Amino acid sequence: MPRLTLRITGEELPGTDLGGFRHIHVGAQRRRDPDQLVRAEAGTTAVFEIPVETVTGADGATDFRGPYVQGPRGARFVYLTWGELPPDGTFAMFRRAKIFLADLPVEAAAGGLAETRVGLTDEQGMPRCAGLRPPLISWSLS
Repeated sequence: MPRLTLRITGEELPGTDLGGFRHIHVGAQRRRDPDQLVRAEAGTTAVFEIPVETVTGADGATDFRGPYVQGPRGARFVYLTWGELPPDGTFAMFRRAKIFLADLPVEAAAGGLAETRVGLTDEQGMPRCAGLRPPLISWSLS
């Protein structure tokens, strides 16, 4: 199975205390848990590297697998998860952003590195959530 690494560079983080939330962090969701957590300091950048396996189904279509991959076959995605991480260390998720693997270039099925940059602050100054589709996100292969 070819290995693909998704490098997601989140730019313009919104800040750690806003909208009633405190100690805000963002990470990639691995199964049900946050991983690669980064403190959401205003204006900073966070980089997530997410390993994905690409497989070819019996019908010839590309599919994606791995502990970060969510959703049913044909509609796979990865999450960036936002939550509060107070000093006691208990992460409490309050929103997520969904990144659709169907938006990857077809050539990504061969493996390698797919990179994207995305602004992580929405128009209201809050952590960006919901589905991130083009033109908010675009991929390049390395």
